Amino acid sequence: MDSQLHAMREDFRQAIIAGVERLTACADLLDRINVFPIADGDTGRNFVISLSPLRRPERDRKIVARDLLLSARGNSGNIASAFFQCFIQSDSLEDLPDTVRLGRDRSRKAIPEPQEGTMLSFFDALAAGLPDAGVLSDPERIAELLTQLETVVRNTTDQQQKLRKAGVVDAGALGLFLYFEGFFHLLAGGRVPFRLLPEAFRDRLQISPSYGGDRETGYCVDTVLQGEADAAETGQMLTTLGESVIVTRTDACYKIHFHTQDREDARRKLVRLGKVIGWAEDDLHQQTSAFARTSREPAIHIMTDAAASLSRQDAKDLGISLLDSYITIGDRCLPETYFSPEELYNAMRSGQRVTTAQASVFERHQFYASVMSRYAQVLYLCVGSAFTGNYPVVMDWKRQHDPEDRLVVLDTGAASGRLGVLARAVAACASEADEAGRVIAYARQALTRCEEYVFLDRLEYLAAGGRLSKTGAFFGDMLHMKPIVSPMAEGVRKVGIARNRKDQLRFALDALDCSLKQDNNALILLEYSDNRPWVDEVGLEVAKRYPEARIVVHSLSLTSGAHMGPGTWALAFLPDLRMQ
Repeated sequence: MDSQLHAMREDFRQAIIAGVERLTACADLLDRINVFPIADGDTGRNFVISLSPLRRPERDRKIVARDLLLSARGNSGNIASAFFQCFIQSDSLEDLPDTVRLGRDRSRKAIPEPQEGTMLSFFDALAAGLPDAGVLSDPERIAELLTQLETVVRNTTDQQQKLRKAGVVDAGALGLFLYFEGFFHLLAGGRVPFRLLPEAFRDRLQISPSYGGDRETGYCVDTVLQGEADAAETGQMLTTLGESVIVTRTDACYKIHFHTQDREDARRKLVRLGKVIGWAEDDLHQQTSAFARTSREPAIHIMTDAAASLSRQDAKDLGISLLDSYITIGDRCLPETYFSPEELYNAMRSGQRVTTAQASVFERHQFYASVMSRYAQVLYLCVGSAFTGNYPVVMDWKRQHDPEDRLVVLDTGAASGRLGVLARAVAACASEADEAGRVIAYARQALTRCEEYVFLDRLEYLAAGGRLSKTGAFFGDMLHMKPIVSPMAEGVRKVGIARNRKDQLRFALDALDCSLKQDNNALILLEYSDNRPWVDEVGLEVAKRYPEARIVVHSLSLTSGAHMGPGTWALAFLPDLRMQ
């Protein structure tokens, strides 16, 4: 009996992870259609952050539930967090329907004014579709349940005025559908196939051209309150903090989400009730303004890896689909673009354990499928095969799922800034080109002309990652020897050495002089770790020499930063190929 329970729990744990990975692979789609309750384009992001504790379901369930409470972000993330805190308490398939109903009730109670045509409608349908555990042992009944849930999601368009006006389904409800597709797919041993989203939801995954979302003001706040005040009185006060209020409670800890015009006044009210721990906020005007910006579809859609020193906002602005790797800092594991440089480098300086990993093969396959389901033709600028295993994984997927050869994959041999320069340049070409072949030809030419030079500050971080002997790192740091490396197709190559920043700058300017003409329109990328002021100074020197160049200052890819450490900076550039 114990072995059967252990096997069930392991299947359940793996299904929980599969759900998160399926949802994460489609996060950018959720952001693109997120217009309810406001058009701020962050539902996918909020789901990924909020449900990240589910990636480690083997831990004590009380710890996972508390992490879910603390990590919840946004409307969607907080409502989902309330549900999953109950959902993960299942000990067997027999009690899963009960935990679904408990989660449904908890999520509904977290909202002062629950509305239909939202995630709550999905939870209602899920609870109704699981009257007993018999459904979970029959793939045909699971497929029927998913069909019912698909209908519920599709119907949200007509249940909310904003959704009807935009012509899309509710992003939160769709996110839950994606989660449970992944969950049930694994629970059924792969016998329940995934739906093609454009076929399942037809024209309800594209914002209507006539839709003009309202610009909002104020802030979206997520915070946690610890206090011993009267629960009923505290709960009532919290509902007055602003709009879109969601409150969940565990013991003497309240997780609160709200929108407010006056964040400082809201904080003062909270401090009177207890200790405020954790405070995350988004500028709603900035978010809704960015969401309203639209651009035409290019001749071919560009996809690349987050190793390219691109942020998620960069990717949105450039029309690029971005595949993340993962960073783990202590107990927190998130896609690299969901951490800030400050979080990473502060952790490294304080001695916290930092590790990196690629997304699972399953998640990468889901990502490729998601992108290919939405675009007629895709060019994947893949991080160099010397750095990750993404190239063989995508080629294996392509052989099985791309008979029409719609996915063009280039092993760029690049990473970090070199890949970032290439992606930016190719995306710009795609936005102007009238046919895909021209973009592909440009990309092939550009990848042979990109250069990058990385200037390391200390060697101890490379040694910690096994990329350099600890003895070599010790003597290098002691002698103030700072290597200069260049990521190439065959791997990282040492190209020089410097004793100080002055030497580093001289090397950088000499490298530019060797490859660029002063009067061209080159693309130059300067990357910082925790040293933005210094890199800004470098930018001024570069601008003096190349006044016509386009100079971008951006944070170094965090997976690169995790291996190279604080103090690292880099220079990457591409000549203007139109002048060649």
